[in-house]
Amino acid sequence: MNLDSAIAAHTEWKIKLRSAIERCEAVDAATIAADNCCELGRWLQGEGKRAHGASVMFSDLGTKHTAFHRAAGQVAREINARNYDAATQLLGAGTTYAAASSAVGVAISALKREIAKAA
Repeated sequence: MNLDSAIAAHTEWKIKLRSAIERCEAVDAATIAADNCCELGRWLQGEGKRAHGASVMFSDLGTKHTAFHRAAGQVAREINARNYDAATQLLGAGTTYAAASSAVGVAISALKREIAKAA
């Protein structure tokens, strides 16, 4: 798993969600809200768990990753309900989404450092 790519992929969600708002396009809210539908989520539940499941950093990342997808799913549901102002507000600074996005990036970086130290 390329953890740098995982950081980039999760950062791109904000861009994708903003684009859907601007274009008034529906999104797949169920998939966005699921923590096992992205590459990182599949790794966390499979190969990553087998290799790093005993790590506190790994567990922390899993928790934060789930919270991120729940927050992104909430934005997606607002988009699909055509509540574009509410969806935009949910993406703003100081929101649950912003905190979850930042937290997952920090957690990925922390796990990456831990893995590098162990190598």
